[in-house]
Amino acid sequence: MKLMKCMTTLLCAAQICLVSMAGAAPLSITLPPETAAFKPSALPGYPLAQQKCSICHSADYINFQPPGMSLAQWTAEASKMQHVYGAPISDQDVSVIGAYLAVTYGSAQASDADVQAASNPPVDQPPTVSVAKVASALLQDNSCLSCHAIDHKVVGPAYHDVAAKYANDPQALARVMSSIEHGGSGKWGDVPMPPFAQLSSDDLKSLATFIMSQ
Repeated sequence: MKLMKCMTTLLCAAQICLVSMAGAAPLSITLPPETAAFKPSALPGYPLAQQKCSICHSADYINFQPPGMSLAQWTAEASKMQHVYGAPISDQDVSVIGAYLAVTYGSAQASDADVQAASNPPVDQPPTVSVAKVASALLQDNSCLSCHAIDHKVVGPAYHDVAAKYANDPQALARVMSSIEHGGSGKWGDVPMPPFAQLSSDDLKSLATFIMSQ
């Protein structure tokens, strides 16, 4: 009986303690300011590492890696951050950051040829868009195919016939661009062609090049 009374008393005390904790203000913890920093370097990967790597972790994380890691190992580490942990870095960033880390924290030298190549990768070129693809979009957007076709006359001449007419004209591209831009009538019949003055010079050139290739 005494044991039961003792257990009941302890249970009541525990419940009172829990109720008191529930009503208490949440515990606030103030962390010390971040003092870790990436080692300075003249390599382009230094500011990039400061900008990108610090998003996910402290610079202290670098010091936890095994000493003497090679360029390949540090690059693999940066690649793991990109592909496994979703770090917001591109393949080019991986190469540049890997070179910085390998020289500053690993066994590589800044003068190494592979470090220089990794630190200065070729600038990504924008994808090349074919003239035909650009022209196709322009033909659709400006309703050109309502009056023209590639190989037969509709309202206006076939593009094949236009290309044949100007085939030996050294000023062919400029003439066709001008016809598109300013419109006109009389060259292919009495039905006038409206002007397309809103088109840029690049768009006019794309259309004229496409027509002359038919």
